[in-house]
Amino acid sequence: MTLADKATERAVPAGRHPAQTRILAVLTASQVLGGIGVGTGVAISTLAAATMSGSEAIGGLAQTSAVAGAGVLAVPMARAAARRGRRTGLSLAYAAATAGMVIAALSAGLHSWPLLMLGLFLAGGGSAGGLAARYSATDLSRPGHTARDLSIVVWATTVGSIAGPNLADPADRIGRELGLAAWAGPYAMAALAFGLTLIGILALLRPDPLHAAIELRGDAPTGPPTAGKAKKTGGWQTLREAPRARLAVAAIVVSHVVMVSVMVMTPVHLNHGHASLTVVGVVISLHIAGMYALSPLPGWLADRYGHVPVLLTGMVLLAFAAALAAVSSPQHVTRLTVALFLLGLGWSFGLVAGSALLTESVPAERRPAVQGLSDLLMNGGAALGGLAAGAIVTVFSYGVLATCAMALVLPMTAALILSGRERKDLT
Repeated sequence: MTLADKATERAVPAGRHPAQTRILAVLTASQVLGGIGVGTGVAISTLAAATMSGSEAIGGLAQTSAVAGAGVLAVPMARAAARRGRRTGLSLAYAAATAGMVIAALSAGLHSWPLLMLGLFLAGGGSAGGLAARYSATDLSRPGHTARDLSIVVWATTVGSIAGPNLADPADRIGRELGLAAWAGPYAMAALAFGLTLIGILALLRPDPLHAAIELRGDAPTGPPTAGKAKKTGGWQTLREAPRARLAVAAIVVSHVVMVSVMVMTPVHLNHGHASLTVVGVVISLHIAGMYALSPLPGWLADRYGHVPVLLTGMVLLAFAAALAAVSSPQHVTRLTVALFLLGLGWSFGLVAGSALLTESVPAERRPAVQGLSDLLMNGGAALGGLAAGAIVTVFSYGVLATCAMALVLPMTAALILSGRERKDLT
């Protein structure tokens, strides 16, 4: 019996678990607060780092530090979740993010960009926690509702992602009135948001969804596993044993790398056409709306029609978005806006359907390890993709970058089509 068969056999019995509504509410609230923390703190970091260092190149490392932190912190967070439950794993992530934003606020007062980079690395725990929360929402999902439950938590990120950047300037003004250094106010607000998220997770995420799921299915005892068992159920081994899980992780990584690579260089491309900061802000805001605001749609579609068809739809959207961006000059603001919206929507289809497929492909006790590995790979891929994107645009052009992104989607599309033909029940 394969891991996928075991996962299906151990599905949560029909009927909503009495704690699931409460768990979804807590995770949704945590996404709003955590999104405000990420949006407020990380959004200003490129400018803050450039101002402190006097170098635009170092300013560009700010986002990379946060993304790298999210990827690296996903590993210990997943291990903590596997041993002690989702509440412990999420708490570790938000504790790191809170500490990171406190360090960032101190770096503003000391005018130290290396200290800022350390703070941003730890603040990556906020993004890692947000990603892990989507999986926590699925532990007690009843059959046929995994993608929908997951998409609700992803959708909640919309509020924080939009509100966060808009709170940065008021927080900076308030901070200066209180005698804080420039940039310290937004970082202090982000630390407060992450701290409240941490308290909420510790106090309200009960019962622990992973422990409850394991007990409900009778998969394994809830105590800490032995070293041998931890090794046996590692993420890499799980991927080797579960073809559906490998397909899901590959689709998630491709979706994220393509989205980040094109998105990070679009403001630069628009700047070449002398677009104002307001125009750039509108384009990126609509891109974020495409990422999160419509996420319940792929969630419903994945549960209704299957994960692979939705993943294929996501790849088509990503390819079309990249092709549209490739033929758009810096002056084609409307065309680039449509391309960035579709890019975000394609990412949403890929993340929601891929995450749901990954969750349903392995038994509950193996999920934290393989889910943490998936987040490590997607964030690591995004960091490398962002660096490569800058190099490609510098040496060649934005059009070449978008064409490369489109080419990356094609093999994944072929793999999804072949998987559907080889196994008709792959959902």
